[in-house]
Amino acid sequence: MTRLLVTGFGPFPRVPRNPSERLARALAAHPRLRLRGIEAEALILRTAYGAVDAALVPHLRERRPDAVLMLGVAARRRHVSVETRAVNRVSRLFPDAGGRVASRLAFRPGGPHLRRARAPLAGLIRALRGSGLDAHASRDAGRYLCNASSYAALETGAAPTVFVHIPLPRSHARRDRRPTLRAMERGLLDVALILAAEGRRAALARGLSRNGGLLTPSC
Repeated sequence: MTRLLVTGFGPFPRVPRNPSERLARALAAHPRLRLRGIEAEALILRTAYGAVDAALVPHLRERRPDAVLMLGVAARRRHVSVETRAVNRVSRLFPDAGGRVASRLAFRPGGPHLRRARAPLAGLIRALRGSGLDAHASRDAGRYLCNASSYAALETGAAPTVFVHIPLPRSHARRDRRPTLRAMERGLLDVALILAAEGRRAALARGLSRNGGLLTPSC
């Protein structure tokens, strides 16, 4: 089975019900993944800086997923954003859900300025657009928990990993063009399938490399 981790966030100031949590749980439980040989798991993080090293990093090191799909909400955006990178920078203006403000500007002092997503980004964007979503590549994951968690995940393991920002779901306003939660679930399911397939190929390549290019039987 290919192991896929889907992460989302709990509530934070001004977003008392975080749609990334609901989408992460829905995707991890989707029967289509199991039918494709994908064992999916949802990890919901507190929207607090301490959760990155206390929950996310240990989970990645212990579970060693083959692929990681990370979700977060960007309340001011109207489209789905596939983040191409995470930067070693945090904001000191906005407190997390626990009221904590970052004490330093660098998320990882001494670490590289940025870490790039490990995923077939163009293919993910095509899949999202093919499902009817307005989706774009983004070079700015913000300076909040979404960016920090993405940076930490990219530094922790070699598995295909990408962060996707979603807008708040469509309201009942007539001119609201944001996607519905259901539409985002359909599009992100395609992303999860592509990412898991990439993770399966990467795991196979690592296995071949360890065995000198030879396939060996396993129980």
